[in-house]
Amino acid sequence: MVIWQREILTFLGLFLVVCVIGFFTKLFVPLFFLLTLFLLGRHLYQIHRFEKWLRTGGRSTYPKTTGVWEELYYHVYRIKKNNKRRKKQLSKMVDQFRQSTEALPDAAVVLNASDEIEWANKAAREVLGLKRSDKGQRIPNLIRFPEFIQYLKSKQYDEPVTVPSPVNENVTLAVRIINYGVGLRLLLAQDVTQLKQMERMRKDFVANVSHELRTPLTVIKGYIETLQDFDEGDSPLLTTSLKNMQGQTDRMQHLVDDLLLLAHLETKNKKHEVVNIPTLLKQICNENDATLELGRIQLTLDSDAYLFGEENELRSAFTNLLGNALKYSPEETTVKIRWHQTENALLLDVIDEGEGLSQSDIVRVTERFYRVEAKRTKKINGTGLGLAIVKHVLMRHDAQLIIRSEWGKGSCFQCAFPLKRLRRK
Repeated sequence: MVIWQREILTFLGLFLVVCVIGFFTKLFVPLFFLLTLFLLGRHLYQIHRFEKWLRTGGRSTYPKTTGVWEELYYHVYRIKKNNKRRKKQLSKMVDQFRQSTEALPDAAVVLNASDEIEWANKAAREVLGLKRSDKGQRIPNLIRFPEFIQYLKSKQYDEPVTVPSPVNENVTLAVRIINYGVGLRLLLAQDVTQLKQMERMRKDFVANVSHELRTPLTVIKGYIETLQDFDEGDSPLLTTSLKNMQGQTDRMQHLVDDLLLLAHLETKNKKHEVVNIPTLLKQICNENDATLELGRIQLTLDSDAYLFGEENELRSAFTNLLGNALKYSPEETTVKIRWHQTENALLLDVIDEGEGLSQSDIVRVTERFYRVEAKRTKKINGTGLGLAIVKHVLMRHDAQLIIRSEWGKGSCFQCAFPLKRLRRK
């Protein structure tokens, strides 16, 4: 503020001199014109020097001058100096980031809004086959797997996509994309070869063991039935023992069947067709209601929509949901089934009036062999695989299982299918 006061005082002083001289010489207008030209020329000269200094980047110290122009030079010089210091700090942070990401075992690639490579770490160059010269190249031109290209275009990055490594087909990578910044994305690729091999071994083991158990179970079950035919009821111990053996054999048979179905769902290729859901639900309800009191199942069809899917898999999932609802709710209550459509999805609701689930159980109830036993008033037989089967079937149909429940207030199991599965008769 002081420098501006000095400039104003200087101008006023010069103007006063011009006024005094002009008063005595009668040349006020020419003198004032000369004063204006002088001041204008001075400022034009200072502007020229200022522009020339900025054009060179302002690297050198600013030119010597006086007045307000010295203040302007000083402020610009200080701003550039501060920016230079911040730039060094940012460069140091970027270098530290790159060094840390270079040490990551997982591949990391920075992509811009046009899917072009901005930067890639060492692991990305090793497992994805990228080169330093690939900067600016579009990633779909370098990683050409259809699954990856579709994943990149979908913009849906909630789940990773699994693809083989471009440089080694024996290496399996789980690729995930994370949005950050403005138009930037971080591609992460993790080597999951060992995990996939272990998962494949587990599936093969379950499938093989389950298949091998079917024959001895069938033989044991046959002998038990033969012994029951010969049992005349003379020995209560023998009758009870045979009954228990039959019950456990049936339970083991159901477990093996469920394990084989799960293994089948995990390995079988998708072969979908148009499924008449209203008719399918009527068949399932009739099959279950045949052994129950009339009116135990209440079916509501608010939509006549068909579904593009696999009928046997859907039958298995819906049967499991209905069977669970009937099994875990009192015999005098009604189980409601509703097939309807919203703006965003096709929905199947299975609502019971049973004991319900706690919030801690809801997050785990679809796990294999997980059973809610702690608060049950009575023990209910089951394999613990029903909801796991439902979850796998829905995943194969791009659907979700949504569970709404509260302990002591019943449950609602909802199957939400995307509208892309909708078909009309």
